[in-house]
Amino acid sequence: MSLSSDHLQVFLAVLDQGSFSAAARSLRRVPSAVSMAIANLEAELDLSLFDRSGREPRPTEAARSLEPQARLVDAQLKALQVQALGLTQGLESRLTLAIAPELLAAPWSAALATLANEHPLLEVEVLSAPQADALAMLHIGRAQLALVFERPSLDGREGFQEVSTETLVCVLAPAHPVLAQTGGRLREEHLINTRQIVVAGRDITGHDQRFVYARHSWRTDNALAALSLISAGLGWGWLPRNLVRPHVAAGTLVEIQFENLSNAQELWVDVVWSKERPLGLGAQRLVELIARRAT
Repeated sequence: MSLSSDHLQVFLAVLDQGSFSAAARSLRRVPSAVSMAIANLEAELDLSLFDRSGREPRPTEAARSLEPQARLVDAQLKALQVQALGLTQGLESRLTLAIAPELLAAPWSAALATLANEHPLLEVEVLSAPQADALAMLHIGRAQLALVFERPSLDGREGFQEVSTETLVCVLAPAHPVLAQTGGRLREEHLINTRQIVVAGRDITGHDQRFVYARHSWRTDNALAALSLISAGLGWGWLPRNLVRPHVAAGTLVEIQFENLSNAQELWVDVVWSKERPLGLGAQRLVELIARRAT
């Protein structure tokens, strides 16, 4: 038995259009070619697919039984064709996006959903890594894109697109002793003298010092681990407001109230790539989609 994509295309066209002549018009063929193709398919399968006794051919039970699988195979063939065309135009076989753990709650997945619809066979890998590690992954070629906070200085090896902003806030467990000691309103010296939970990379020398205030700190490479440590009363920390909002609403965390400064640091969020490696078609499109959703 030898079935082809053309067999499937003609079979489904007749089912959808309701007649050989209408299917021929949709396929830009002559009706006799469509009729011959169906006859050949019936001979290959040794099945009658259409009842020709009436004015128009009617699908038989065999045809209706084969229809779901035929549509599935046809969709897979079309996806394969799109993927093959993309590969000839520079589509990578795999796209890896590294995301700073504090940004996992940011709205980045919708852009990937659109990309998946456009390139359904593109393999996508999403990794969570502390910001310094995510950027290091770019430079060794482990990832093509990184979603991270703005950097304290520009790196000439990196290209980037600003896509959104994220607000970091200082949070603390409501039962932490420093709140009772201060009546709930802190000053910067309380941050300096209270243990801080820091989300940082695995390289102990490589984290962003802009947000390390305390003389004594604990480190983790995972924002959810930081959230757990802070909720357990083990220290305070900077975390994205989008991440902590439900915990604040539930009363398991509080945003610290200060006497002499505001509790908010608004940072740009960038999608970053390495200028030393050309971006594939999928990475270029993902940058465009993420940026478009931000406007």
